Amino acid sequence: MTETTITQSRLYSVWIDPRKRRWILWALLALVFLLVNVYRLSSAVLADRLMAGFDVSGSQLGTLHASFFYVYALLQLPSGVLVDRIGPRRMVTAGCLLLSLGAIGFAGSTGFFTGFLTRALIGVGGSVVFVSIMRFCVSWYRADEYATMSGLTVAITGLGGILAATPLALATDAIGWRSVIFGLGLSGLCLSAGVYLLVRDDPPETLNEEDGDGKSSPSTAKRQIAYRKRIARVLVHPRTWLVGIILFCTTGTVTTLLGLWGVPFVVQMYDVSVTTASQYTLLGSVGLLVGPPAIGWLSDRLGRRTELLVAGAGAYVLAFLVLASPGRQPLAVVAVAYFSIGLLTGAFTLGYPVVKEQFSVQTSGLSTATVNCAGFTGAATFPTLMGAALDVYWTGETVGGSRVYTDVGYQIAFAIAAVAALIALLCSVILHRSNDGGNPEPTRSSPAGSESE
Repeated sequence: MTETTITQSRLYSVWIDPRKRRWILWALLALVFLLVNVYRLSSAVLADRLMAGFDVSGSQLGTLHASFFYVYALLQLPSGVLVDRIGPRRMVTAGCLLLSLGAIGFAGSTGFFTGFLTRALIGVGGSVVFVSIMRFCVSWYRADEYATMSGLTVAITGLGGILAATPLALATDAIGWRSVIFGLGLSGLCLSAGVYLLVRDDPPETLNEEDGDGKSSPSTAKRQIAYRKRIARVLVHPRTWLVGIILFCTTGTVTTLLGLWGVPFVVQMYDVSVTTASQYTLLGSVGLLVGPPAIGWLSDRLGRRTELLVAGAGAYVLAFLVLASPGRQPLAVVAVAYFSIGLLTGAFTLGYPVVKEQFSVQTSGLSTATVNCAGFTGAATFPTLMGAALDVYWTGETVGGSRVYTDVGYQIAFAIAAVAALIALLCSVILHRSNDGGNPEPTRSSPAGSESE
């Protein structure tokens, strides 16, 4: 046999093995989610260019940045319902197509209004991707692998943040931000075709039989559609609200730091270039890449959820207090704070399995979407809120069309984030002290969780 034939044989053997093929399919979906995160975290590096190009204030830039998150949050519940009904494959295909068209439109925008609308279209397409991947993981992975897979999927946010930091800054310096965004849009069109051709919603029945857990992967055609009762059950459950508030506070603050104000803060307070400042948000994204899968894996191994959530939330508060403290901290301290904030986000991803384990498999897309909606409502709220606080302390100066803010302005903006982190800590403690502790022991043998339908 030739070397080519041997390689083809090995690839075929991987493809026909569902346990191996699921990683290929997850990776393809993860590439789409990677694009989503490059778009949503790119504003930090592009902040000066967007502020100058669109002639906007800090609060307006925050609104432009948040336009992605407005529609992203609004469409989470519909996305959860649809992905449970029609499956991840068609949802991600359509979503990738829309976000790619939005990116191409954003690259050609010349004013605030068109920029707002096209970035919002990116949010429309991106809104279905994470929920769809989580639904894919419910079907293709065991219940005791779910926190690990949640962490790995959220870690793609960190990888997207890495690409949206120094690499994006260098690419933008080389060919301009419009060319970079346009090129990403074209690559997304190719990815949407790949997802449609290769991804399948459910694994072969043999995978379910091998796992001895056929109930964990019901076929799409056999899923029940009794959504009125399910929606009500998810929306009124106290754990849904607690996890939702936690994600509102933490998703909102980490995406605002790494995706918008983290770079301008370092540029203006420490008088360094955008490329140099982007290395600090890159550190935060490295933390975001490492923390979620590591903490998710640890949670699955220990069979604990809320203890890790409380510990992570406490440290998260301290990290933002460092940034909000008076005076200019050494850059090394800023670097540690950025990295820690990204790393500790991994603790909050445990909110997804906590909620998923409370309800049945057939409701997993809906329950994930509900708390994810809260998270990205926070991501839409905090950029504008912190930008407005900065505008109060605008010096009246501009550099290259970008507003210059004071130390006090940034301290107040980060103090807002620290208060939000404290609220997340309090909710984490309440969640931990609830009757069953929010830990996954009941779902080890039954991924349907504690919900009776």
